[in-house]
Amino acid sequence: MSTFQPFAGERIAVVGLGRAGLPAARRLAGWGAEVACWDDRPEARAAAEAAGLALADPASGRFRWDALLLSPGIPHLLPRPHPAAVAARQAGAPVLCDVDYLFRAVRAAGSRARFIGITGTNGKSTTTALIHHLLSKAGMTAEAGGNLGPAALSLTILRDAGVYSIEMSSYMLERIAAIHFNHGVMLNLSPDHLDRHGDMAGYAAVKAGIFARQEPADLAVLGMDDAWSRGLRGTGLGRCLPISGLTPQPGGIWAEGSLLRDDSGPILDLTEAPALPGSHNAQNAAAAAACALDLGLTRAQVAAGLRSYPGLPHRQERVAEIAGIRFINDSKATNADSAARALASYPRLVWIAGGIAKEGGIEGLAPYFPRIARAFLIGRDAPAFAATLAAHGVPHAVVGTLEAAVPAAAAAALEGEAPVVLLSPASASFDQFSGFDARGDRFRELVRGLAVGRAA
Repeated sequence: MSTFQPFAGERIAVVGLGRAGLPAARRLAGWGAEVACWDDRPEARAAAEAAGLALADPASGRFRWDALLLSPGIPHLLPRPHPAAVAARQAGAPVLCDVDYLFRAVRAAGSRARFIGITGTNGKSTTTALIHHLLSKAGMTAEAGGNLGPAALSLTILRDAGVYSIEMSSYMLERIAAIHFNHGVMLNLSPDHLDRHGDMAGYAAVKAGIFARQEPADLAVLGMDDAWSRGLRGTGLGRCLPISGLTPQPGGIWAEGSLLRDDSGPILDLTEAPALPGSHNAQNAAAAAACALDLGLTRAQVAAGLRSYPGLPHRQERVAEIAGIRFINDSKATNADSAARALASYPRLVWIAGGIAKEGGIEGLAPYFPRIARAFLIGRDAPAFAATLAAHGVPHAVVGTLEAAVPAAAAAALEGEAPVVLLSPASASFDQFSGFDARGDRFRELVRGLAVGRAA
């Protein structure tokens, strides 16, 4: 048993034993808590038992735990609360996420390690990874996780000089009670997860929790490229630093064309950072630079880190170049706003899109339709996408699957229609895949198959 027991005497129910839940339960038990685990899936409960954890359904009988740690994907309010959440709320017990427990453990260890929280509708994974990359390249002790990568309670307890970069989803932010972020980053806001948060105002309010409990010395990095984020300025934030990928922000960091700069002058021409194309990535770079400079990195260190950043899979990932045609995997674009950022990055392209559309479909992408030489549509809502494209005169075909779309798109591009084939679906993937990552992996496999076939 560990001698570090920050949660000794606490009784914690952990419900949802997936990527974050099971590691959280094991860590909390190791840190002295009395932990009871539950998952509605028998195989997940079996995994907990095999790990030596006790099972108990918090929804059966009286809720007798001090808190409920509920997997972020399981609702506790809307659209329909899980029975364990109902039981906890009736008992007056808080419903929390694992990041709160990491923060408490770090402080219980006597560490003053800093926490950077990153949120936004789009770009938060890239920005989280980019901040971690900048800090690590500069020699700082840093960890990254949360909604991206390792679960929060899988991370190491860092000493005073350490920095955590934590991607925070809206599902996580609605369940924090203790943590405050030394650096809070709000990139952008557009409609998403409205079934979970009621409406856009509810969603924005939950996201604004990234700045909760900040102290005067803390930094609030705020995107200026959408009205909802801009509306948070002047609402009681501490040191507010504006960022933009599009317009000058005196006192902040912004992009003028491809040049990332602040009031002191240029930081880097982002054409030297190939993994960060487009104005949306310029905003991501501005956010990362803001945090890094505030933590003491030099401008030269920031520039070097931006240049060397390798990018994340499924976010405008350059998969291959075949006969001069670039194949781009942007499977993470699960809504139209995210797809817009990719479409804006290429003057002429062949587009693969479709799946389970979000509210509003792709009508909002109409300003980018002139860039599309031809579209190949897959998934459940391909017919609805086809109707929108037809109304705007965009050449397209409903092909159903990626297996059909990739060779068709490659053939169209190779015939001279465009130098880029872009998978940016503007849709969720669950009609045909287990997630956006599986969809992107399959695209990558199909493109590499094309390359092998061409070389044969």
